Amino acid sequence: MPKARVHPPHIAALVLDWYDRHHRSLPWRSPPGTPPPEPYRVWLSEVMLQQTTVPAVKPYFEKFLNLWPSVRDLANAPVDQVMEAWAGLGYYARARNLHKCAKAVSEQHGGVFPNNEAGLLELPGIGPYTAAAIAAIAFDEPAAVLDGNIERVLARVFAVETTLPQARPELRKLAAQETPQKRPGDFAQGMMDLGATVCTPKSPDCLLCPLQARCEGFKRSIAETLPRKAAKAARPVRHTIAFLLQRAEDGAVLLRRRPPKGLLGGMLEVPSAPWRDTPWASGAALEHAPTETDWLMLNGDAVHVFTHFELRIGAMLGRVTAREAAKLDGQWQQPQEAALPTVMKKMLGLLPSMDEPKSTKSRRGGRVRS
Repeated sequence: MPKARVHPPHIAALVLDWYDRHHRSLPWRSPPGTPPPEPYRVWLSEVMLQQTTVPAVKPYFEKFLNLWPSVRDLANAPVDQVMEAWAGLGYYARARNLHKCAKAVSEQHGGVFPNNEAGLLELPGIGPYTAAAIAAIAFDEPAAVLDGNIERVLARVFAVETTLPQARPELRKLAAQETPQKRPGDFAQGMMDLGATVCTPKSPDCLLCPLQARCEGFKRSIAETLPRKAAKAARPVRHTIAFLLQRAEDGAVLLRRRPPKGLLGGMLEVPSAPWRDTPWASGAALEHAPTETDWLMLNGDAVHVFTHFELRIGAMLGRVTAREAAKLDGQWQQPQEAALPTVMKKMLGLLPSMDEPKSTKSRRGGRVRS
């Protein structure tokens, strides 16, 4: 009589058993088997982790908790202060939405987060992924969580060869199918950790994976090729000239506040010419300078890559006296002390050292100075 076929344990059981032994210790988590973490901590970490790595997020998470220990504290903070604390983390619309959401929770929900996925989706800045993650991790609701790590694990286990993003509806169904009724938050975090530490984008360590026996991608020797991604279109290039205006007495630079909406909305910036598709001639760029002075075109440039375009940055250096500086709109800060987005830090990085040749050209009021 043939032996009955032994089926491997359910995916959730395998992941939870692995997570109990190999979970990452992170400041926004509660260890397995302990009460769930506070919804505020889960929400804050999940917003920060969107398109950002765990090592980059850790110091920002701790800084925010020190500044604003509760969602009410964050709601009562000036939005400019929140934006400055976020500086360097990128994707600045997240910080604006973070503040809006904190105010909504504080003013409309008495400082208490809704305890289910549907209620969380009603809050500003919370989309399907974040709502599911908070619901599962903080409230133990069996919501289907699907981030990049989980997408990769599921695509490999079920050998989903459809390219992303077209594959996401199928992967979302698989996530819902596999999410257990018990410990859904630990399951989601276990899948995240599995994708981050074992089922990595390149060279996955399949021999250590608890899902190897269930993985169709491994059986077919295609795991490392999954998930498949559609070819990316070429990233367009834009150009600008940064105006590095220094106060002669102490070297402080002029900064100003960007409009509240749009790219880098509400953040401090280095004044610059409009970001456009064609390179700037220095004379044309000077029409956008914050003041008339002796502007020197600097040697060297910088490049910053945004999600949808690449920005190439040239720079011009100018100096004014303290009396002249007091007449200009904006604020003056020491370059090394300013809380700025990364692209603005790159602009300030073009400032020459005192003994460095500064330029090959000099201009005043848009005309070449002989």
